[in-house]
Amino acid sequence: MSHPQLLTSSEYIGHHMQHWMLNLHTMKVGSSGGFMTLNLDTIVISFLLGMLFTGIFYCAARCATSGIPAAWQNFVEFAVEKVDSTVSEGFHGDRRLLAPLALTIFIWVFLMNFMDLIPVDLIPRGLSLAGVHHFKAVPTADLTMTLALSFTVFILTIYYNIKIKGGFAFLKESFTSPFPAYLFPINFMFRLIDECVKPMSLALRLYGNLFAGELIFILIALLPWWMGVPLGLAWTLFHVLIISIQAFIFMMLTIVYISMAHDAH
Repeated sequence: MSHPQLLTSSEYIGHHMQHWMLNLHTMKVGSSGGFMTLNLDTIVISFLLGMLFTGIFYCAARCATSGIPAAWQNFVEFAVEKVDSTVSEGFHGDRRLLAPLALTIFIWVFLMNFMDLIPVDLIPRGLSLAGVHHFKAVPTADLTMTLALSFTVFILTIYYNIKIKGGFAFLKESFTSPFPAYLFPINFMFRLIDECVKPMSLALRLYGNLFAGELIFILIALLPWWMGVPLGLAWTLFHVLIISIQAFIFMMLTIVYISMAHDAH
C-alpha cells in the first residue's frame, strides 16, 4: 500500500476503490477483472465476521448461567429478546425462522458496516507486506455483497408467498390485483415491478450509504493531520449512527417483506 503523499489524490482514491480479485477465467489473483471475478476481500472479511458473530453467540449460549449473568451474557440476551420482540410486533406468524434470521441480519450487517470505522490505510498497509496491494475491508461497500443479501430476502419472500398462499393462489393474486382481472397484463407487470424493487432497494440503500461513508473517510485521509484528525473523529461519531441505522433498516425491511408475503393482497 503506497503512502497517500506518494500518490496524487485521484490515484490514492482509485487505489482504495479497487478490490482484491480472483479472475475465474485465468484463475489469477489481482486487482482487475471482468464479469467472471470474485471479490476475495469481500468474501474473506464477511466470512470472518460471520464466524466471529456465531462464535461469540455460541460461547455466550454455552456459558450461560441461571444465576447472576455476566455482562456479555446480558448483552446477548438483550439482543435476542429485543430482536424477537421487534419481529413479534410486525409479524404474527411462526417466528422460528424469521426471528433468528432477523438477528443474524442485524448483527452481521452491523459488523460488516463497522469495518468502515477502521482507519482506511490500516488493513491495506498491513496486507501489502504480504503482497496484497489492493484490499477493500468494508463488505457492505461492495454492491455484489448487498445484492447477495437482498437476493436471499427476495427468495424467502417468494418462497413464503407460495408456501402460505399456494402456488395457484399466488399466481391468481399476481394477475388479479390491484385492478380487475381483465387488466391482468397490467396487474402482473405491477406485481413484477413490486417484487423486483424490494431487493434492489435493500441492496442499493445499504451499498450507497456505506460506499459514501468509505469515500468520505478516504477524502479525510488526504487532508493534513491537523485537519484530518478532528474531522475524522467527528465523522466517525456520526458514522456510528449511520451504520447502526442501516443494519436496523435492512433487518426491519426483511421482516416487513416476509410479513407481507404471509398476507393476502
